[in-house]
Amino acid sequence: MNNHPKKERTFVIIKPDGVQRGLIGEITKRFERVGLKITASKMIMATEEQCWEHYKKDDAWFIEKGTRILNDRKEAGLEITKEAIDYGKEIIEMLVKYMTASPIVAMVIEGNNATSLVTKLVGSTEPTTSDVGTIRGDYSLDSYEISGIDERAVRNLIHCSEDTTEAERELKIWFNEDEIISYRLIAEQMLYDVNLDGILE
Repeated sequence: MNNHPKKERTFVIIKPDGVQRGLIGEITKRFERVGLKITASKMIMATEEQCWEHYKKDDAWFIEKGTRILNDRKEAGLEITKEAIDYGKEIIEMLVKYMTASPIVAMVIEGNNATSLVTKLVGSTEPTTSDVGTIRGDYSLDSYEISGIDERAVRNLIHCSEDTTEAERELKIWFNEDEIISYRLIAEQMLYDVNLDGILE
């Protein structure tokens, strides 16, 4: 793989709610409009095995997320029947159920600072607190509070890798290297070339 910054790769999944709400085009348009390049894309039915490998979390993560659910349930006056870590583990179980309920679209996206740029375009994980102008902020209204009370995964349209290390790990779960196409967009000359020779006739 070329290590030039303009060749940075990141990973995105348009989740079942993004597919079912007909937002595939709107979401991919956001990435293409800024100058990022899609080098692989496929609609698939995710397997449980892929999802468990994808959402590989440790106990600290389970406790942090489970504590948030406990607090939301207390504020809503709902019964608490489990420890924080168990509520945290249920998040992954609910995510696996959600991610395998409908087709998803997995994508590899390439470009300068692709990972941080995609993260900025996607917005924060919780749609109701995600900024206006982001994908989640503009197209979803779900929240941690209501998803925790309803005991389901938060429906936030899209997954994106948080850093380049995570991107490389996740890419290997969902794509074979030969599925990722190396090609040049004409627009890349304007985005990246040092000399803009040959534009004028």
